[in-house]
Amino acid sequence: MQPSDTPAAPPTPLRTPRPATPSQKLPPLPPPPPGSAAPVRTTGLERLNGAAPDTAEAALLTCCGSRRWARRLADHRPYPDVEALLAAADEASYDLTPADLDEALAGETVSPQPLVGARGPGTLAAHTALRAAHAEYERQFRHAFVICLDGFRDTEQLNVVLTAIHDRLGNASEEERAIAADELRRIARGRLAQLVASRA
Repeated sequence: MQPSDTPAAPPTPLRTPRPATPSQKLPPLPPPPPGSAAPVRTTGLERLNGAAPDTAEAALLTCCGSRRWARRLADHRPYPDVEALLAAADEASYDLTPADLDEALAGETVSPQPLVGARGPGTLAAHTALRAAHAEYERQFRHAFVICLDGFRDTEQLNVVLTAIHDRLGNASEEERAIAADELRRIARGRLAQLVASRA
């Protein structure tokens, strides 16, 4: 156990849900023709439905790194509501091929997000243990450790991740790939909901 005045370690990179950054936000819809009524604010879903195919696909790729997943969602527009979009995202996630899953997992190593909110006694040791567990996980399974932390408070995340990664290190390879695929599906849902939640 570390003394209470020991500085906390830098946040350990994790593959967790992230909010949309400006580069991931959808573009505004084209302006109305001259003489028409003043434009109204549009939802993210309306912008996704109205975006050019390449633009929509690029935005969707920020939610899941599988190009086939993103292309499938882009091709099935327009969506009548967010629930329909999320249902389509789930269906596309369940249909990922092994190659699609590899591509999506590889995408999670590009911009890992820090684990926030973990402070206080024992944090340094916990982060050290977490870094070691990540290294062992990736050595054993040859892909990134992914976990959806939606619904957990910042102060809970370190313990949740430590527990999960140690539990999952005991899984057989195929069992762990199935768990990782479901975690990716849940992460993609959270990112997608954030992507279409804004108004402009």
